[in-house]
Amino acid sequence: MPVPAVPHDRLNPGHKDSTAGMTQFKGTHLVRRDGKGRVSIPSAFRDVLNGEHPANRPLVLRPSHKHPCIEGWHPDAFHAQGNLVQLLPRFSDEEDDLALALYSDAADAEPDKEGRIVLPKTLAGHAALADEVAFIGAGSHFQIWEPQAALRRIAEARERARVLRMTLPVAAGK
Repeated sequence: MPVPAVPHDRLNPGHKDSTAGMTQFKGTHLVRRDGKGRVSIPSAFRDVLNGEHPANRPLVLRPSHKHPCIEGWHPDAFHAQGNLVQLLPRFSDEEDDLALALYSDAADAEPDKEGRIVLPKTLAGHAALADEVAFIGAGSHFQIWEPQAALRRIAEARERARVLRMTLPVAAGK
């Protein structure tokens, strides 16, 4: 079954959020894997990863512990997650489980000059990736999905947000 085209209005570049000072990954992008298992990181995502630096910077890939996808993180943001794990009680089950979930299968990926990365076979297997993959922006990080699974997950997230009437907290002083 062919993958439906992603509407152009969903192909938003990452941007610097002036209110939070945080770089965000946005949009949904479909790309093909080449014969060597490489994928081109969408240019909007490369812009977020590179920030003020013109050279391609490394990123951290890890299997999601919640979904059948790969998460991609800017190294600084991934490091910040590790700092939060350290706030959990030392030797607790929560600390141990989250530390292993975050770090045990994480891998550094260095984009080549064209912005391509090789997806490790174990991570590609976790996400059941074939020839085409979907990059989905998730704010602080991005996710790499099998395209049909990505569409289902986006629909599921929207429906859950609607049913539970999810909203964001109002910032102090607003």
